[in-house]
Amino acid sequence: MYVDSHAHIEGRQFDRDRPEMLLRARQAGLAAMLAIGNGDSPAEVDCAIPYAEQHDWIWTSIGIHPHEARLADRDAYEKMSALARHPRVIAWGEIGLDYHYDHSPRDVQRRVFVEQMELAAAARKPIIIHCRPSDNSQNAWDDLLLLLRQHWLGSGLGGILHCFTGQPEHARAALDLGFMLSFAGNITYPKAQNIRETAAKVPLDRFFIETDSPYLAPIPHRGKRNEPAFVVEVARQIAELRGSTQPEVARTTAENFFRFFGLSQPGEGITAT
Repeated sequence: MYVDSHAHIEGRQFDRDRPEMLLRARQAGLAAMLAIGNGDSPAEVDCAIPYAEQHDWIWTSIGIHPHEARLADRDAYEKMSALARHPRVIAWGEIGLDYHYDHSPRDVQRRVFVEQMELAAAARKPIIIHCRPSDNSQNAWDDLLLLLRQHWLGSGLGGILHCFTGQPEHARAALDLGFMLSFAGNITYPKAQNIRETAAKVPLDRFFIETDSPYLAPIPHRGKRNEPAFVVEVARQIAELRGSTQPEVARTTAENFFRFFGLSQPGEGITAT
């Protein structure tokens, strides 16, 4: 039983075979998926809700990605506050800071991040964090952790550091703030030793696995479009790192997901729908 805790399934990359992609995910053993609701602009934050409404094993989130922070406005915030009441919306994100691409000015990213934390706290939703520093600098991590301490820690809601790529000290700081870590397909890449080091040591009850589909396809699929069925490769890598088994990693991370979000865990014998 697997859970893909972070997938972007609404994009054009899946337009030609989305039903088949979802079927492959179920056949691979996925019991649940969190479909991320960012889209390409604040106008599309409801983009994943239809899939969660159509499939009882799919849940969703809402949020403005730091790339589009410059487009955030009052109308977008009001729309998200209303959507947060939807029964299939279980998280706010992905939100955060991206100093690598700087598609939005950094001061705007920080402001919109704080404003979304305030909205998420009011809606009582945990947050899903995107953090990517600039090359050869950890400045995004420093800013992110400071803002979380100032504006989120008191909420008691916690959240997820999705596609964790930081250093062990960032992982420790996030765990101290009540966050879960989530590992994606890049954990299999040769240069990802820092990610593997963290995954080998993170407490058993404090991490998820994900694909970040359609991005970051794991080895042996690297270079191809990623899809939720490939989360099994993330579980395989983590099992090797921890001296565990793939089924054990799958079961544990699934249990972590259902417990963190307060969801009922499905029974055994998942069948395709």
